Amino acid sequence: MTGNWRHRVLGLVIAAMLVVTMVALGGLPRTHAAMSKTLYVGITLPLTGADAEDAELIKDGAMLAIDQANAKGGVAGYKIEAIVLDSGTATAGQYDPAQAATNTRKLVANMGVVANIGPQMSGEGKAMSAILSEADMATITPSSTNPDITNPQFASQYRPKGKAVYFRTVTTDAFQGPNMANYYAEVLHVKTVYVLDDSGAYGVGIADSFSKRAAEKGIKILGRDQLNPKEADYTTILTKIKGLNPDALYYGGVGQAGVKLTKQAYDVIPKMPKGGGDGMYGGTILTGGGFPSVDGWYATIAGPHLLDNPEVQQWVKAFQAKYNKVPQDYSITAYDAALVILDAIKRVAATGKTPDRHNVRDAIQASRLKTMQGTISFDKNGDINSRVVSVFKIVHDMKYKDDDIIHQYKYVGVAPQQ
Repeated sequence: MTGNWRHRVLGLVIAAMLVVTMVALGGLPRTHAAMSKTLYVGITLPLTGADAEDAELIKDGAMLAIDQANAKGGVAGYKIEAIVLDSGTATAGQYDPAQAATNTRKLVANMGVVANIGPQMSGEGKAMSAILSEADMATITPSSTNPDITNPQFASQYRPKGKAVYFRTVTTDAFQGPNMANYYAEVLHVKTVYVLDDSGAYGVGIADSFSKRAAEKGIKILGRDQLNPKEADYTTILTKIKGLNPDALYYGGVGQAGVKLTKQAYDVIPKMPKGGGDGMYGGTILTGGGFPSVDGWYATIAGPHLLDNPEVQQWVKAFQAKYNKVPQDYSITAYDAALVILDAIKRVAATGKTPDRHNVRDAIQASRLKTMQGTISFDKNGDINSRVVSVFKIVHDMKYKDDDIIHQYKYVGVAPQQ
């Protein structure tokens, strides 16, 4: 046998051995995704700045679902890997819409990413949505509530390609703000109120919707001011509010301004009832504002309160065992957001289609998944069909740590929906 023939035979033998090995490992790959058997899910949250503590709890909820799925062998034969990106910056001191947009471009440039979880804040969402639309990639937010992003009236701005890409496992401020106004009127019997916001997309939107419903309920709005989150002193505004003597204060905004507001309001108007939306719910407020400043504040979340539910206690224990932290309700909505994506991947694969971002988006739109908060389904705009808004009052319980969300936020009920 000549040298050339020896080389040819040796090459054929090696090739045959490679084929046998690959078949034994699961068959010959047809695509890069099948070769790696890994699909990627983004998680985009402000892990730097004023809301980092609550963002971490949201991330942990999503990661718990992904890790549990991988521990069971993955989803439809795929390992799910998270790509976690920080949308907060030191410059902004909180979430940064420009950074959120940059993160989204990174995710959509990676064709292995099939969906995203986040954002936490609506200002991020407004910067992200059009980019996601162009890529036909879905995100599921567990906490962003500004209704404009999914409102068909603004579709050309936030989803120029037409399809819904911005899904939610919470309801919107079209319900959260008005329902809290109902609570002020019907439960707290407020007749006059002063309204503040922090100038962000979320804060302005929820303060607007609260104010509109409050006026409809006969509550007189004595004034409206905007807080600059980067300013240190709000006492001038608070002194003006004290002089007007409203029955209550309502704040639309998040922690960067919120923690300063709680401290200074305690000094200037300590006995006045005060409340806000889900920007005032979480460890950021408890640790940043501190007791006694935050004691007595009302807050809402845009979904059902589940942490006290006996059926959820096994999940709470699993969360605490993994992260050595107490979860918040938005840890659950983040967990459920991940479950919806994992279920969508499974259903796409079951049809024989490739679980890419396009098919996964379509499957998310058609979701009907039973989760801890009930059956999750979405309307044609991506909004969850549930409209529950839960109300809490911060009541200092010295038997527990000051940052214990479960025990320091006393659940007082579902806000009236009419």
